[in-house]
Amino acid sequence: MNKKEPVKMPPASSYPSRTEWEAACWKKTNEYDELLQLLITSYERHHIVMRAVTLERLASGKSYKEIGKELWLSPQTISSIKKAASEKAYRSYLERSKKGKKKRIYSVIKSPRRKSKGTPRRTKYGILYVP
Repeated sequence: MNKKEPVKMPPASSYPSRTEWEAACWKKTNEYDELLQLLITSYERHHIVMRAVTLERLASGKSYKEIGKELWLSPQTISSIKKAASEKAYRSYLERSKKGKKKRIYSVIKSPRRKSKGTPRRTKYGILYVP
């Protein structure tokens, strides 16, 4: 990236959807290493590298245990990276849990409530009913 020549991103209006525009901008960003270094933190870079290495290890036939031991990753993380490769899009565990789970329907069993006899009096032991 040259300081005299700024990076020009494509206009969003020339794409039919926002997703396609984002993909085009990502490709353009990847062409300029210096720009990518400016935009991505070391934390994000670390995660991208770990995901790429995990995919490479999975493709070479290593087990979850071997990958986890080498890269210090949990089996759940390795599994989510493997799912991302099969779905062709990475989604965090939180994102998958929001959309993937169905709401549980709990049945409510109502027990008949006894009517208390007497006048209710508030005491240090709770509400007592005095006849």
